[in-house]
Amino acid sequence: MWNDIRYALRGFRRSPLFALVAVLSLAIGIGANSAIFSVVNGLLLRPLPYPDPDRLAILWLRSPGINILQDWPSPGEFNDVRTQNRSFEEMAISQGSSATLIGLDQPENVELLLTSSTLFHLLGAKPLYGRLLMPEDDTPGKAPVAILSYSIWEKLFSSDPNVVGRSITLNGIGGIGGGADKNQVSVVGVLPRDFLLNGEIMPTVSSTRRMDIFLPLPLNAEVLSRRFDENYNLMARLKPGVTMTQAQADVSVIAAGIRDKDKRDRTFTISVVPLMEQVVGDVRRALLVLLCSVALVLLIACANVANLLLSRATGRKKEVAVRAALGASWTRVVRQLLTESVLLSLAGGGAGLLIAAWSLYVVRTMNPGNIPRLDVIGIDGPVLAFTFGISVLTGIAFGLAPALRSVKLDLSSALKSGGRNTQGDGGFTLSRHRLRGLLVVSELALSLMLLIGAGLLIRSFARLQEVPPGFNPDHVISMRLGVRTHHFQNGDEADRFFGELQRKVAAVPGVVAAGAVTSLPFTSSVGWGGIDVEGFIPQPGQEIQADQRSASTDYFRTMEIPLIKGRFFTEHDMPDAPKVCIIDQKFAERFWPHENPLGKHLGGPKNRMEIVGVVGVVKEYGLDIDPRMAFYRPGRGGEYFVARTSIDPSAAAQSIVRALHEADPARPIYEVRTMQDRMSDSMARQRFSTIMLGAFSVFALILAAIGVYGVMSYLVTQSRHDIGLRIALGAQRSSILWLVVRQGMELAGAGILIGIIGALALTRVMASLLFHVSAVDFATFSAVPLILAAIALLATYVPAWRATQVDPMMVLREE
Repeated sequence: MWNDIRYALRGFRRSPLFALVAVLSLAIGIGANSAIFSVVNGLLLRPLPYPDPDRLAILWLRSPGINILQDWPSPGEFNDVRTQNRSFEEMAISQGSSATLIGLDQPENVELLLTSSTLFHLLGAKPLYGRLLMPEDDTPGKAPVAILSYSIWEKLFSSDPNVVGRSITLNGIGGIGGGADKNQVSVVGVLPRDFLLNGEIMPTVSSTRRMDIFLPLPLNAEVLSRRFDENYNLMARLKPGVTMTQAQADVSVIAAGIRDKDKRDRTFTISVVPLMEQVVGDVRRALLVLLCSVALVLLIACANVANLLLSRATGRKKEVAVRAALGASWTRVVRQLLTESVLLSLAGGGAGLLIAAWSLYVVRTMNPGNIPRLDVIGIDGPVLAFTFGISVLTGIAFGLAPALRSVKLDLSSALKSGGRNTQGDGGFTLSRHRLRGLLVVSELALSLMLLIGAGLLIRSFARLQEVPPGFNPDHVISMRLGVRTHHFQNGDEADRFFGELQRKVAAVPGVVAAGAVTSLPFTSSVGWGGIDVEGFIPQPGQEIQADQRSASTDYFRTMEIPLIKGRFFTEHDMPDAPKVCIIDQKFAERFWPHENPLGKHLGGPKNRMEIVGVVGVVKEYGLDIDPRMAFYRPGRGGEYFVARTSIDPSAAAQSIVRALHEADPARPIYEVRTMQDRMSDSMARQRFSTIMLGAFSVFALILAAIGVYGVMSYLVTQSRHDIGLRIALGAQRSSILWLVVRQGMELAGAGILIGIIGALALTRVMASLLFHVSAVDFATFSAVPLILAAIALLATYVPAWRATQVDPMMVLREE
């Protein structure tokens, strides 16, 4: 084997260009596969870092009939499931919130998770310092304690181990100590660096993915009886031997009882979602499509290198014949040739690892938003093993056919020819080179499949960008305030704060309008619930659910949300005035399609609101997500603040933030983003899939073009004798050109036909990734084959033109 390796390396030194082209082709294919496999391994194959993670599940409410596919349960529903289920070993209830940590150099917004002590036991957590929450911390009325995440301990407390026992002040927790505005809590523990719990694992009502501080969630009998306070997360661990299917059947029975008791929508149920599925979500299909795509790129690279080896084998016939004549068996010769191909593949794998590492860096830089746990994905042991394995298998795969072809030769003819190519070796037709033709056809077919997939995603992404968001995102800066209405002692204090806020910001140069809202489009903030509609009596088992937002008087003008009927809010619509509301057009069309909704009423007797305006529909959760109908209440403030500027909003952001701090220096301001950036981020998943598949398709197209060019160049080189004779006997050079081009286009036609058939199967798998584009889109299936045919024509034309330049006198003199 060592002699084979040394001989192969000497051969590569004599043919450096061949080795370089082969290694680069394989590096692209293997590197792309290693990069995508590292993502798949990190998400789909590597288990979550908890004891028996396959027994962990998240519980969600679902009401598909009213367009609620995932909703947070209430304490009452938690209590029902906890007391009635037969499938769970343990359950935990949690609620996301936020607060302002004061007493440090400057106020800091922190994200909280209020949770029962069972959560840490469920996840097998161990403290780095101190202790975790204990059952006695769940007791109502007990002084609250706090557990710090490693990141917040490192960032705000300088990794001080003596922080345990220290009191910290959280402003505006809400829900602890009777909802007091300020709460002193004692730090009793710090979590280790490797403890994983964030919004990817447990998506809370809070709009951020991080969890900084963990607090107890004491629930008394009154809280546990709440049926419609649906703002909590439920996590459960299945009993040993219980499957997710069995747990779902068990919980579905409990959900049916809740549906009947609470008169919920007839489609109401509770879903038991495996924790891994919760983390992966809808990324699984996109990753599998990308994994199939890079596999196709690798196959194309293999076909290219196989063609290179076939061309090289033609010049080595004399060498193989001599070795065979000296007694080498065919297995010995095949072993030597396979050693060379595997060495090439291993070199390609090594270069591919560099490409994979660079690709992962680019992915992290792009931050596509659709890859959870991105920070833990990298080149690890399984990825190295995968790369090594795929390199060896690839080397055998593309080297075996050329090796077997090399040993099938006539020793007498090969030794007599002296290594000189003859007509018998070549021939001016592809019929003598069926294997080469088959490889090129496969390259073209695979390339067409990738190009059609990329074309569909590009058209889908273009359609998505054309969707109107329902407002004008240009020149709008947005930010999140570390303040909510319950952070104030009373309504007057809130009015004074937000009034001062508006005045300060309005005085900033370049600010045209400013407003506040409780739920801003293209953030993960949510707010919906049931509502009564005047004159509409729901059928038994039917609910009316709508998005509910509180907006300031200038919010609609700031966002340029169009007014369709009626009026916007005014200063006279504040809380002390008669209650009014504004509905969106979807709400109006649902209940008053042929009449004027102005003057109608929403809500029950105690919270009756008159409809004074109708506005356009806003895409709240994403351009590709059908929004629920929505209504707005008047309010002076909200968690999100927006300002429209006459100048670049990013340039005005610093002045606006400074003005907000002047209104109240103790209120933290964060997530300062333009609405254009937020809207762009909402399309990050689609953009990432489109760019990745597009890049793979370009690689495939280049490799396929090189393959066509290589085969046709080889055919022309091998057929110089035939071409020279034809020209000497009077053949026109145009006929020679047409003869070569025709054979190249026959290959292209066969590849395109097979590729279209394969694409019809591939694109059906991609259907869920497309937006308002059919999986058999006529424009894509028409344009892409034409593009590929044009590339193939160009790759064929160059060798064909070279064929017309053959000098017949030179050929005849050689003979």
